[in-house]
Order: sequence, then structure tokens, then C-alpha cells
Amino acid sequence: MTKQQKLLTLNLFLLTFVLGTSEFVIVGLLTEVSNGLNIAISTAGALVSAFAIAFAIGTPILTAVFSRFSKYPLMLTLLAVFIAGNMLTAISGSYALLLVSRLITAVVTGVLIALAMAVASETVPSEKRGAVISIIFTGFTIASVIGVPLGTYIGQWGGWHMTFWFTALLGVGSFIASSATIPRGLKGTRSSLKKQIGLLTNSRIIIAFFITAFSIAATYTVYTYLTPLLQEVLFIPVRYISLVFLLYGVVSIFSTLIGGKLAARNGIGKLRVVFLIQAAILASLYVSSNSVVTGLVSVSFIALVVYVMNSTMQLYFIDLADKHFPSAKDLASSLAPVSVNVGIALGSALGGWVTTNMELIDLSWVGAIAAVAASLLTFISYRLDRKTVSGYKAVAN
Repeated sequence: MTKQQKLLTLNLFLLTFVLGTSEFVIVGLLTEVSNGLNIAISTAGALVSAFAIAFAIGTPILTAVFSRFSKYPLMLTLLAVFIAGNMLTAISGSYALLLVSRLITAVVTGVLIALAMAVASETVPSEKRGAVISIIFTGFTIASVIGVPLGTYIGQWGGWHMTFWFTALLGVGSFIASSATIPRGLKGTRSSLKKQIGLLTNSRIIIAFFITAFSIAATYTVYTYLTPLLQEVLFIPVRYISLVFLLYGVVSIFSTLIGGKLAARNGIGKLRVVFLIQAAILASLYVSSNSVVTGLVSVSFIALVVYVMNSTMQLYFIDLADKHFPSAKDLASSLAPVSVNVGIALGSALGGWVTTNMELIDLSWVGAIAAVAASLLTFISYRLDRKTVSGYKAVAN
């Protein structure tokens, strides 16, 4: 890789760190938002679902519409909107305004992630794509390690509004870095909306989409309500909550690194087992929550598997588009993060239902069921891959 490609990779890593911090920090502030706006914790938790739904709906539509534009001015424009969205969150004094500001931020976040993946795929050598995509995804992990705990601390110290002034400032830094490193020669691809939508009707794409969605839903059934779970089930004092999120983030770094290795060879085949392990880990929290130590061990293992599938699924979407829908590669780049946010919406909604109708600890086994669903879909996808390869070999002979 050239020096310019390395600087671009670093910038895209920093971009996903900023986007991840803005998206995920609300999880650590649910109690503060609930108390500050005098709303139920489940209503505050709905902000997570709303962000994810807006992300999931808006990202593919806007990515398809914007794919004809050059990526340099488009990314800078979207970053400016991202900064404005975070500033609007920071001045929100009502739940309605807070919700609107999060929806605006969600839509531009999704398109920026898709563009970041597309830029990386187009500018780095093919043999380095897996490693670079893994590095970019690590930005989200570092957001969990540094951004979310720091944002949670800022919110507990100076109020949750202060946290989003912080994320707006991070956005300004990303804007400056992007203006210096994103190549200006990356043109858009003109294609009819009909051709791009064809990608979304492909059965292989649909299966891959829900593999990712169910895996993330499994984790977010628990993670969305991790703060009240830590306080009310494990009885961890409020002052230590940010440290638990820091622990979660540190462990999830290894999840991303493992995912990069997994994507190098037969990632789909290995994910079949990974998701079953994820289900077992989530279910274990039901028993381990009787002790702070064992409960935190379960939380750590949940973090260890959360991002293992990211690089494999991102490249899978891009490679399927290369084979069948080459004019829809930007849209394909958006599908992994979109499916992640569908999973977040599903998981947070399941978690909200559990917290309303059941005990908090029941989040664990409900999440485990979602992980089993991801494993079953992966078995199906793996079998289809093998049939396709066998078909090619038969034709060749």
C-alpha cells in the first residue's frame, strides 16, 4: 500500500470511530436521558430503535440516489449534515426534537459508512481489502472502547447534552481529515434505480442480510439495556458503569481482529459455529448474573463475539454485487451496515418488550434465540455456496 492509501485507511478508521461514537453513546446515557426528559427507560431506549430504523430505511435509498455523484464532495456534504445533526441533539429540550435530530444523524451516518467502504474497496489493492475493511470496522470497536465510555462519563458529569457537543466536535475533526485524504477522482456510477433495486431481490443477498441482522439483534437485545441490567441485576454502582463499557469495548477489539482473520478464508463456513457459541454465551448470562464477577465474564464474552462476522459479511455483499450487479456496488457496500442497524432495531425492540413484560435477566435467553436463528441462516447460505461451486466445476468439466 502507498502512503496515500495508508493515510486514507487511517482517516476512514477515524471516520467510523466518530460515527460509531455518535450512534452508540446513547446506550450509556439512557438513564440520564430518561431522568432528564422525565420519560420511561423503555421510551428512552426507543431512541436506539428509531436511529436503527432510520438508518436501515434511509441508507439504501439515499445511497442508490447519491451513487451518481463524486464521492469527495458528497462525503464532505454529508459530514456537514452529521455535525449539524449532533448539534441539534445537543440543544434538544424535548423528546420530539431529540428524536428528530437522531433520525437526521442516522440517515447520513448510514450513507457515510457505505461510502467509506466503497472508497476503501475501490482504492486499495484487492489482496488488502479484507485487512483494510477490518481496520475500518475497528473504528466502531474503538468507539466502544474510548468514545462511548468517554461520552458516558461526560454525560454523567455535565449532562447528556454535553456529550453531543463532544460528538459534534469529533465530526469537525473528521471533516478536516476527510477533506485532506479522500481522493477527488472517485466518480459516481450512473445506474437506474430499477437495476440497483434488483440487488435487493437476490435471494443470496436477502439471506446474508438476515444473517447479520439476527447476529446483531442477539447482542443488542442485551446491550441496549446493559446499563439498567448492570445496575439492577448485578448491582454495580453508577460510577463504575462507564468502566464496564470500557471493558466491553476493549474486549470487542479482539472481536474485530478475529473477524479480519476469519474473512480471509471460508468465513461463512466458520460463522455457522461462531453464532452457536454466541447463543451459548448469551444464555450463560442468565446463570452467571448471580455474581458480579461471573456476570462481567459473560458480558466480556458477549463483546468477544459481537463483531466477528463484520468483515466476512461486508466482503460477501461486495463480491455478490461484483458478480451479479456491478452497477450497484455502492448499494451493496451499504447493506452490511444497514443489516447491522436492522439488527440493532430488532434487538432493542426485543429488549424493550422484555423489560416491559418480563424480568431484565430474561434478555439473555431471548438474545440467544436470535443467535441460533443467525446460525441456521448461515448453514443455509453455506450449503448454497457449495452448490454454486459444484455447479461451476460441473460446467467446467
